[in-house]
Amino acid sequence: MTYKVFVDGQEGTTGLRIHDYLAARADVEVLKIAPDKRKDPAERSRLLNAADVAFLCLPDVASREAAFMVNNPNTCLIDASTAHRTTPGWAFGLPELNRGQRAVIRNGKRISNPGCHSSAFILAVRPLVDAGLLPPDAAVSATSITGYSGGGKSMIADYEQQPLPAQLQAPRPYALSLKHKHLPEMMAHTGLATPPVFMPIVGSFYKGLAVSVPLHLSQLKAGTTPEAVHAALAAHYQGERFINVLPLRDAPTVDAGAFDVQACNDTNRVDLFVFASDTQLLLVARLDNLGKGASGAAVQSMNVHLGLEESLGLV
Repeated sequence: MTYKVFVDGQEGTTGLRIHDYLAARADVEVLKIAPDKRKDPAERSRLLNAADVAFLCLPDVASREAAFMVNNPNTCLIDASTAHRTTPGWAFGLPELNRGQRAVIRNGKRISNPGCHSSAFILAVRPLVDAGLLPPDAAVSATSITGYSGGGKSMIADYEQQPLPAQLQAPRPYALSLKHKHLPEMMAHTGLATPPVFMPIVGSFYKGLAVSVPLHLSQLKAGTTPEAVHAALAAHYQGERFINVLPLRDAPTVDAGAFDVQACNDTNRVDLFVFASDTQLLLVARLDNLGKGASGAAVQSMNVHLGLEESLGLV
């Protein structure tokens, strides 16, 4: 069977990458919009309603507008923007969230793709909340370092100037107002009662992302050990194709003396680490911000929704 797919916002970073994923697939017919009609509401509406699956790779306001254009009950929307990630009636497009999430994605016609930072944070933290090891009212902080491609075409152009301006050569913390747009989903889909204190940092490399969550063992359920935390992650993701829980205090990483943020690039894989001392631990989740952090996750949700092999077209 061939499925008709339309990418609304096909010229953006996420849209282009989705096209790359779909290009080699014989089971997909990609519906194209003429360049001079990319902003024509009537033509966009026609293609949205003609598709079995439509990806919205648009700013939040435009994604909400596009969603209202769809009147065909058979069209499944997968929204890559922030617009619907905590909206009732929209499935959160993270199949590994819990054991029932695939059924929600399979049966839904409105799927919201997670953000890159939030995907890593949620995958690291949710299992601890579900296992009762991390209280929902815990005060949690997180740091994310990411490649500049996450900022879209404008930021990519800034970082690809030659010569590169001095201020862009060093890592740059941002979202210092403490109101990053991923915070609502980071709270809602982990079960935390309050948003984490979150500091993202952009570096002068194209892609790759790692979120770290530091915790004192005293913040966890009394008697919790690093071994118990690691076991909770391993149990939560047992059998998951794309989630790789590394050994506790992963020796090769520790011996290397530094962490490779880019080691999951060009895959849909997430690596999860637990580094620990006798009193503290550090959760780290690593992914490709353009893969499992964006376009790869969207294609994975499409596969789940259509009842296809989940890893089809992904690495």
